[in-house]
Amino acid sequence: MTFPTDPVPAVRYLAVTFDCADPAELARFYSEALGLPVALTTDDFVLVGREGTPGLGFYRVDDYRRPTWPDSSVPKQAHLDLGVDDLDAAEARLVALGAVTAGVQPLPDRRRILLDPAGHPFCITL
Repeated sequence: MTFPTDPVPAVRYLAVTFDCADPAELARFYSEALGLPVALTTDDFVLVGREGTPGLGFYRVDDYRRPTWPDSSVPKQAHLDLGVDDLDAAEARLVALGAVTAGVQPLPDRRRILLDPAGHPFCITL
């Protein structure tokens, strides 16, 4: 039996990146919502996060189509789950920043589903 002697390459989680029509707008929303600074900006990409920790990226897609959740004709693609201490206060703050409360709320006493400015659903949960 032989064993490889080459070291295993390190793999690090760097970011989750969302497709969108306007990276700067979506980065502003998440930067303010999560208290994260903008770490990198180009014409087509913005990354929010702190150095040395995973971040959130936003990439411009010219033919971007908003998710139609809960209808699956344009899938949600991905979503974030964010922890909060007060659902009502967090929902109000995020809506003031540009989110929209989704029309479907399966567990409204424990979790709220919101849509970010690009239409991606995300949850705030106690």
